[in-house]
Amino acid sequence: MRIDDAVVLDLHGVADKTAFMNRCVHALPLPVWFGRNWDALADSLADMRAPMAIVVTHWQAYAEAEPDEWSTAQEVFSAAARASSAGLAVLLSLGGDLAHLEDRPSSPAQDSDD
Repeated sequence: MRIDDAVVLDLHGVADKTAFMNRCVHALPLPVWFGRNWDALADSLADMRAPMAIVVTHWQAYAEAEPDEWSTAQEVFSAAARASSAGLAVLLSLGGDLAHLEDRPSSPAQDSDD
């Protein structure tokens, strides 16, 4: 796994759990059965079949607006990384330009018909 192969989870404009889960659906290679809840996110990330790095960008406003939800998101990322047999790393961007990563096409969802 290389940082160049990272999936970018851009949380710009995310203000609540619903928007967070919607952003995860669009950015991450989640299975078609993903239920848009914390347990499903933890299970989906832990069950990835290949190593993956997720770079979370623009998370600060969400963390400030919904500190309890952001705390839960961090716990989910941490638990999934520990449980992942393939290798999962979740990195929080503290700034800088990651546009070169965001412009890449994302992988289709696992187990999808696409």
